[in-house]
Amino acid sequence: MSTTAVGLLAGLVLGWAAAFGGFYEFVVVAFFGAVGLIVARIIDGKLDLGALTGRSTTRR
Repeated sequence: MSTTAVGLLAGLVLGWAAAFGGFYEFVVVAFFGAVGLIVARIIDGKLDLGALTGRSTTRR
């Protein structure tokens, strides 16, 4: 299982444990899943924060 999948799973489990119930809790779980996915992508190196902020990571 890739780090991305583990991060997504961890975020979903934490969100589910934090909020168990109706629609609002569903939104909370989706948020935690997205956060877990983003963190895992950063760890894998598949998401470059410099590109998102407008900063270049390459040196001249």
